[in-house]
Parts: sequence; structure tokens; C-alpha cells
Amino acid sequence: MADQLQQIENILPEDIARTFEAAVNVFQGKSEHMDDLLKNGGTLLRKASKNFTPTQMVLGVAALAVVAIVVINRAAQE
Repeated sequence: MADQLQQIENILPEDIARTFEAAVNVFQGKSEHMDDLLKNGGTLLRKASKNFTPTQMVLGVAALAVVAIVVINRAAQE
């Protein structure tokens, strides 16, 4: 049972793919996928927080914020 719980909490490629797919859909203007992005992103962050130190999590979230700002800026200029 403990092995099964540990396996469930590992970050799976499907988690990353679902989050990325939802992010692309939202970026393309399909706002109905925002709930999927928040849900999948939250799941990915929860799983990642188990594997990373607090410093790594802060740096990871900061990097994601910088990327989001750059993408939004670029989209606004077009």
C-alpha cells in the first residue's frame, strides 16, 4: 500500500502533458480550459512540492512567473 501511495505522488509525464496542453489552449484564447489549467497545474505543484526543497519551489514558481510575464507581454504586442 505504501509503495502504491508513493507511486501515485510521483510526477508522471501525463501530469506535465495535461498541464502543458491546458496552458497552450488558454494561450490560444480558449478560456474554457482555464479550469483545467488551474486544476492540472495545482496537482503538478502539489506533487513537485513533495520532491523539492522550499528554496527550489520558490525559484521554480518565480521562473514560471517570469515566463508567464514574457508570454503575456509578447501576446499583447501582437
